[in-house]
Amino acid sequence: MTQTAEIPTRLAVAPAEAARMLGLGKTRFYELLAANEIASIKLGTRRLIRIRDLEAWLARQCGEA
Repeated sequence: MTQTAEIPTRLAVAPAEAARMLGLGKTRFYELLAANEIASIKLGTRRLIRIRDLEAWLARQCGEA
């Protein structure tokens, strides 16, 4: 019997990946970060965006929030 390792769900992603997930260019995504439309956290030199913040931004764009 083989065991399959469960792949953990990521809680946060880098800006480039977040932009890809939303179908946006990196420049436009960084504009949204600069305007505080999407929240991010900074850990040392790395910036991360929580998946739930991407979902919340998208919901607001669709008029769901």
